[in-house]
Amino acid sequence: MTAGIPVVAVFDIGKTNKKFLLFDRKYEVVYESNIQFEEQKDDDGEPCENLAELTAWMKGTMDDVLFDERFHVRALNFSAYGASFVHLDKRGIPATPLYSYLKDYPEDLLDEFYSKYGSQETIALQTASPPLGMLNSGLQLYWLKHRKPELFKKVKCCLHLPQYCSYVITNKSFSEMTSIGCHTALWNFRKKDYHTWVFQENLSKHFPPVTHTDSKLDIPLGKYKFLAGAGIHDTSAALLPYLMQMKEPFLLLSTDTWSITLNPFNEEPLSADELNKDCLTYISPQGRPVKAARLFLGNEHSHYEKKIARYFAKEARYHKAVKFDKTLVQKLLLENNTRKKFLPETMQVDGYLSYNKHKAVDLSLFSSYEEAYHQLNIDLVTMQAMAIETAIGASPVRKICISGSFCDHLIFIKLLASRFPGIEVYTASLSNVSALGAALVMHKSWNTDETGKLFELNLFAPERDIAMMQYELV
Repeated sequence: MTAGIPVVAVFDIGKTNKKFLLFDRKYEVVYESNIQFEEQKDDDGEPCENLAELTAWMKGTMDDVLFDERFHVRALNFSAYGASFVHLDKRGIPATPLYSYLKDYPEDLLDEFYSKYGSQETIALQTASPPLGMLNSGLQLYWLKHRKPELFKKVKCCLHLPQYCSYVITNKSFSEMTSIGCHTALWNFRKKDYHTWVFQENLSKHFPPVTHTDSKLDIPLGKYKFLAGAGIHDTSAALLPYLMQMKEPFLLLSTDTWSITLNPFNEEPLSADELNKDCLTYISPQGRPVKAARLFLGNEHSHYEKKIARYFAKEARYHKAVKFDKTLVQKLLLENNTRKKFLPETMQVDGYLSYNKHKAVDLSLFSSYEEAYHQLNIDLVTMQAMAIETAIGASPVRKICISGSFCDHLIFIKLLASRFPGIEVYTASLSNVSALGAALVMHKSWNTDETGKLFELNLFAPERDIAMMQYELV
């Protein structure tokens, strides 16, 4: 066993894909496996995580790797999605299903909660958590206590999912700040303690002690010993590689179905205006506030791209073959035709824009798929720029790093660089970023090497003579 490659192991638990990865001293992936579990039904008959299969898979996977002579596991950590609690009974066994954050929250219970503890805006500002129902995982506890009281009586300990993953292997219970501070409505950011409502509902007794993100446990497992972490929220984990490599203030634009703009250099308290723009605050692995602005931009792109493809009789994903056309962009910006503009149809942007939601783009005005797709990107970039400007605030950010699926959307990136000519815009090719972040949390405990360069950055210069800064959507 000890003759194998020294590695740090990471369980990276996503909503769909569950991964297990081994990183060597240079943080290259030397082993990876992934699995998906079919959802089961909770006690309301609604879909939920298959907790039993997840737990069994983690234990079996850990046993297998410890006996694999190719590797020597020196450290272990866990990255997982948030807004999810595992409730343990007095025996340390899950007492409830792992309820999905996609469940509807009863409106009458929300009204009751806010009538007792303050308005939506007050609670949201104090906890840096927009009102999101079940996505405010603290309110899941309120729901469980008041709507399933007999079940709640069985609950001894409540663990955020990343910390439950750690518990599965270590049998140790902790709370941890990146999970507590992630739009849970539990943490009062100004007082740096659980919110008053948590104490008044007598819920704090169900939370184990708060530990630092980089805390380590010396864990014996059979005849082997290694250091294990307490687990980390996946969004905060994804930020860590950039914090370790970037030497100047930066903003991370994480793109996929959701576009999340993360600014670890804006520590101003969340304002009412920012709250109205769907901003929130995460906690960095170092325990500092991270201002974030969210847009459902990837979904909006997919929604409109399909409409354009249907209208012009193109195959799905035809947009990947469309090249950036500067002349076409200049023409569209000069026209500034309101009937050609792609106003938001699937995402809420009321905090940014006031517009007629019944006014649809007229695709017949475009001469080609290419023209329509360039206009779509002009409008998406304009929407994204609003979120970026909000997240930047008064912070000294002069670099934007784009990660995720939009790194392949060169039209979008070139237009974004032109929208912010005074800020350097980069793409970063970095896979398994949440798992890498969780591995890096453990760095000093097992790896004496320097982390070195973790990823490559590609700089995109702004296009000259493109007046993106002057363009307005409405």
